[in-house]
Amino acid sequence: MIKKATLVLVLLGAIVAYFVFDLGQILSLENFKASQADIVAAKDANPLLYISGFFLLYVAVTGLSIPGAAIMTLIAGALFGVLIGTIIVSFASTLGATLAFLSARFVLRDWVQGKFGERLRAIDEGLEKDGAFYLFTLRLIPVFPFFVINLLMGLTRIKTRTFFWVSQLGMLPATIVFVNAGTQMSRIESTAGLLSPALIASFVALALFPWAAKAIVALVMRSRG
Repeated sequence: MIKKATLVLVLLGAIVAYFVFDLGQILSLENFKASQADIVAAKDANPLLYISGFFLLYVAVTGLSIPGAAIMTLIAGALFGVLIGTIIVSFASTLGATLAFLSARFVLRDWVQGKFGERLRAIDEGLEKDGAFYLFTLRLIPVFPFFVINLLMGLTRIKTRTFFWVSQLGMLPATIVFVNAGTQMSRIESTAGLLSPALIASFVALALFPWAAKAIVALVMRSRG
């Protein structure tokens, strides 16, 4: 109980700090663009320090479920390029998402299980059978807020290792798109225009592909059986 209370206080403290110190303004495109030349010069002078610092900051932002991950993904492209930026963001976002997932499971799972146990059982059974497919689908469609997925999945019985590898794979396409866009930072005014309807439709098609493949395999097996 004490450990849960401590974790809740840490999370609440992070949320309060976000608003008190106006971190939303710090993690903004306008703020980065205004200082981009100085930041790039400092990064070039100490690349390992900036890579490790950026990685830890990204993990903290996603792990605490505070806004800023999308902007940081663009900044990763501007600072480190497509390849290094994608590697940093891919692992940092997955690690942070897993920490948020585990926090939700540790703090809220027992309460949710006690209050909605019967309703949750059917969801748990479905996720136990097809959890990887569901999670992969949600991760591939960027219209679903990733931090909501992290928290909701923590309330289910999906295995942590499954959550980790599926999240890493499912978030990779959008990560590449945003990191690549960040290499052209001067042309970006907001994140809203980065995901065009055609691009989202492509992500949806990719998300539905495993389900279609699974249905085809099942149909073939039934016809043979």
